[in-house]
Amino acid sequence: MSHENNLLSQKQLFGHPVGLFVLFFTEMWERFSYYGMRAILVLYLVSQSSENTENPGLGWTDGEALALYGWYTMMVYVMSIPGGIIADKILGQKKSVYLGGILLLFGHSILAIEEIWAFYSGLVLIVIGVGMLKPNISTMVGGLYVKGDVRRDKGFTLFYIGINIGAFLASIIVGYVGEVHGWHYGFGLAGLGMFLGLVQYAVGQKHLEHVGNFLGKSKEKSDLDAFKKPLNKVEKDRVVVLLLSFLIVILFWGAFEQAGGLMNIYTKTKTDRMLLGYEIPATWFQSLNALFIVIFGTFVAGFWARRKIKGKEASSLFKMIIGLIIMGAGFFFMTGAVAQYNSSGYSAMYWLVLAYLFHTIGELCLSPVALSFITKLAPIKYASIMMGVYFAMTGFGSKLAGLLGEWSESLGEYIIFTGIAVFTILIGFLVMLILNKLKALTHGAEDIDGVVK
Repeated sequence: MSHENNLLSQKQLFGHPVGLFVLFFTEMWERFSYYGMRAILVLYLVSQSSENTENPGLGWTDGEALALYGWYTMMVYVMSIPGGIIADKILGQKKSVYLGGILLLFGHSILAIEEIWAFYSGLVLIVIGVGMLKPNISTMVGGLYVKGDVRRDKGFTLFYIGINIGAFLASIIVGYVGEVHGWHYGFGLAGLGMFLGLVQYAVGQKHLEHVGNFLGKSKEKSDLDAFKKPLNKVEKDRVVVLLLSFLIVILFWGAFEQAGGLMNIYTKTKTDRMLLGYEIPATWFQSLNALFIVIFGTFVAGFWARRKIKGKEASSLFKMIIGLIIMGAGFFFMTGAVAQYNSSGYSAMYWLVLAYLFHTIGELCLSPVALSFITKLAPIKYASIMMGVYFAMTGFGSKLAGLLGEWSESLGEYIIFTGIAVFTILIGFLVMLILNKLKALTHGAEDIDGVVK
């Protein structure tokens, strides 16, 4: 039986291959571990290190903490490039995900040890582990569907909801445990999440039999040909389109990742978090993005699907640019928050809620669409590498986020938030104007005419 027939004969659940839900829950628990650690990392770094402090941290300055946050979040995703190369050239995606999960389990578990060597060692293992797992599990999702399957985009949206269920639970549970009971308890709890993800992935292997295998050992002639032959002109043109689209990705995540850095510190230090006599932990606000994705994910996907039915389908790049513009507009609410704080000495919570709402709608227009876009255009022999490059661009965006956070100490939060909003919106409209130039380069793989037809 051919590879395509194997995919078509897969067992289905809710109209999608069962393997999608195996990857859904694996990534959900991996993101639980990652976002749980992310929610408390900066707060742990800036907490006072005195023995008299109830929950001591490392006592770093905001600038030092944001600098490490920028480097860490950048390297987590930049390592997706070697992770993709190892998958495409040596192990295959399936085994690479296993290896990444094991490294993540050890990394998060070591962070639970209250020693500085354990802190840095844990970060290094997490960086390598995410680099091995992240690009390859996303590529496997695309591999569940045959070429031209209209369910692919919706499948990625469902997968993305799984990511954010994990992120939501992590921000609430790990954030609370770390902030209230001890940072290292939170780090250890993140490790438990990764353990559950690995167990679930192992149990579900029978539903992933025909996806994520190393092409170099495939018995299919078409796979071996794709693995050995050099890229033709069509494939090279599509790679060019992907690389150009990644410029949008850097800018988007450079702004978006303020959530874990500058916005996280702002929430802790300048936001009035009292509600009905209870002070809401600062880390809980990290869950808003994930909660909104779970609530609005299918709505946004349905919106684009309805437009397609009406003959008004928008291209993937158009959706990504709309996402950039909407996300940028959300920073105007943070500008309002700073203005209120400067005039009255406090900042209301609703500014953060509105900012995260706009950031989420923007993310839903860009991130799952970009993942699906890559699996459509990337040559099969470089599928994981191109996904790795995408996540590396995410990492460069995260480093940019750290730099912006550092600059806020000298420029001020008002200028940073306003500058992000204005710049991202202007760039979004500028890129929209030049999209027509890219249409021919996809050679029919994706209509990116830059307008809604």
